[in-house]
Amino acid sequence: MKRCSAVKPLVASHQRSLKQQTLWLGRSILKKAAPRFELGIKDLQSSALPLGHAAAGERLLPQSDRISHGSTTLLVVCNGHGEDLIALRILEAVHRRNPQLSLEVMPLVGQGRAFEAAVKAGWLQQIGPTANLPSGGFSNQSLRGMLRDIGAGLPLLSWSQWRLVQRRARQGRFFVAIGDLLPLLMAWASGAGFGFIGTPKSDYTWRSGPGRDLSDRYHRLKGSEWDPWEWMLMRSKRCQWVAMRDPLTARGLRRHRVAAKALGNPMMDGIQRRTIPKALERCRRVLVLCGSRMPEAQANFDRLLNAISLVQSPVPMGVLVAAGAEPTVEGFQRSLEQQGFRRSLPPSDQLSAESCWVKGPCMLLIGRRCFDTWSGWAEVGLATAGTATEQLVGIGIPALSLPGPGPQFKASFARRQSRLLGGSVQPCSTPIALASALERLLADADLRRKLGRIGQQRMGPSGGSDRIAQLILNHLH
Repeated sequence: MKRCSAVKPLVASHQRSLKQQTLWLGRSILKKAAPRFELGIKDLQSSALPLGHAAAGERLLPQSDRISHGSTTLLVVCNGHGEDLIALRILEAVHRRNPQLSLEVMPLVGQGRAFEAAVKAGWLQQIGPTANLPSGGFSNQSLRGMLRDIGAGLPLLSWSQWRLVQRRARQGRFFVAIGDLLPLLMAWASGAGFGFIGTPKSDYTWRSGPGRDLSDRYHRLKGSEWDPWEWMLMRSKRCQWVAMRDPLTARGLRRHRVAAKALGNPMMDGIQRRTIPKALERCRRVLVLCGSRMPEAQANFDRLLNAISLVQSPVPMGVLVAAGAEPTVEGFQRSLEQQGFRRSLPPSDQLSAESCWVKGPCMLLIGRRCFDTWSGWAEVGLATAGTATEQLVGIGIPALSLPGPGPQFKASFARRQSRLLGGSVQPCSTPIALASALERLLADADLRRKLGRIGQQRMGPSGGSDRIAQLILNHLH
């Protein structure tokens, strides 16, 4: 009996030791497995989220996953040529303030050519698959455009971009969505913290301006050009901030419980009036913006050139064609020769012109990526473009537009643009009408100043990129 009573404490002690070792081992295994298990749960949640149920999605995501204040990488998602330019301005401002911050950009539409120089310089990384769609990113404007984009691989492109957004979110990125519904939806569905910059919509399009459309009644009923499903995403708890292009639009969203701010319009940064070079002082100066999406840009140029050939000017007229990567040199040359222009030497190397063409009193210069400089020299613009037209009138230069078959610059787009800009851009129905309107504008300096002031008021002052960059960095750190 004594031997048994002596053994019992030893057995109990051994059992306690074995139990402690087992518990320690179990905790160690769970600790190592937890990240993989948690990651699997996030995958299931993100893949099972219904796109139309934001409130339910918020409940599925843990509080710790909603805000990534410790993010060391910023990912900007944008959808369009104009949005790419705005994104670049903001990213440049962020990089100036914090050169150590890792910056990524993901263009959802087009090739993202606006970012080429920054990527080559090494401070910006462009990610994601890209493609030139037949509609140029304007498939929402017509059923035909949507069907053509679907046939060109839009569903596969969007799915690949979606998967990449999900992976970047799990790696701790903070998202900035620039554009409208598509980038906003991508950022929200990622499960990460994000900010939103709404660029294409403004309440000016339905509250004032020339003309009225049936859609204006719909927007007036809502009290905002943004739609209810967009308000819902902007009110998400993971949406850290919302920035609009003007105070009027921000005020309309605040009535719908969206904490929207108006920090300035990034489109106006880097664009300003400039001293006229001596080579152009004796000329009437007209800036031509034909867009950059092919083949529409080439067709737009042909129609604008036809109108220019009809202008009767008693003094020399300098026509500045500010082009992007497209149309090609061959495309310009073919159109100009058909209209009777002949090639000549530019009057000065300081103009940075790629080529010079003359016909009677008209001298036409073509320059690649010269918009920032040439826009500040112009008296009037002839435009079939989106963002560049808004920037031009934003520095007080009125414009005339000539809508065509599209897919972007159609009559409906031109009317909406004119309402947005308070009539500082005036659509013309034919080349003859545009030539006549151009003659009147060039002859009436008071009318040019009046329309220019309206454009400046609608677009607002510069400085928006710096203020938005500071807002982004405040939320990252």
